[in-house]
Amino acid sequence: MNISDFHGSATALSGESNGRVIAGGTTTTGVGRSTPLRVDAQRNLEHVLRAAREVFGELGYGAPMEDVARRARVGVGTVYRRFPSKDVLVRRIAEEETARLTEQARTALGQEEEPWQALSRFLRTSVASGAGRLLPPQVLRVRSAEEAAAEEATEVRVPQQRQAVAGGVPELRVVGGRTADDEPSEDAGAGALLEVVGKLVDRAREAGALRTDVTVADVLLVIATAAPALPDAAQQAAASARLLDILLEGLRSRTA
Repeated sequence: MNISDFHGSATALSGESNGRVIAGGTTTTGVGRSTPLRVDAQRNLEHVLRAAREVFGELGYGAPMEDVARRARVGVGTVYRRFPSKDVLVRRIAEEETARLTEQARTALGQEEEPWQALSRFLRTSVASGAGRLLPPQVLRVRSAEEAAAEEATEVRVPQQRQAVAGGVPELRVVGGRTADDEPSEDAGAGALLEVVGKLVDRAREAGALRTDVTVADVLLVIATAAPALPDAAQQAAASARLLDILLEGLRSRTA
């Protein structure tokens, strides 16, 4: 599955009137009138979205649409009536989870005065929510400064962590998955996430609480890897908490 293909229409299609699903569970008809989805159609849409979050969270975005349909207890045709391709459904879920992480980061930044507490709160909240398992792959792409420079002529990048190369260690950068020919608005959500997480990282580093070589890429990778998908909910929560404690210790400055 190619995340970069998501740059087509992100609007799901409804099965009624050949209209398109828009925010708020309504459809637009060919003559521009907005009508609400029928109750059963709206319920099916909610079931599909919930099932998609669960399936993709457990199996990754490579999971087939048939798995989503089975989890939602609807026919696969119902899923395709709402979302004409898997890319459209994946994009919808990825955008929602990216927005959720961004809001969690903003909350931590605004409510915690102590920089390390703000960063650790964001990490704990995000890992507990499981959102990291549903981040779009382009947000998690990391590469060295040399690799990034080699693609600078063709790659359009979202805001990145500003980290100077020190001691010969390559800088890790988080980059968007677009080329210059793609639509410019597609990385807006990812850019907002990277910007606010960058503020959390900058504050913690400036306070001397965070290792100087830690980047936004590292923080996002912690979120993505500290929430393993385990069959037992209690076991998963315990494993996530334990793993995150270990990773947080790895992020902290030795002088903090």
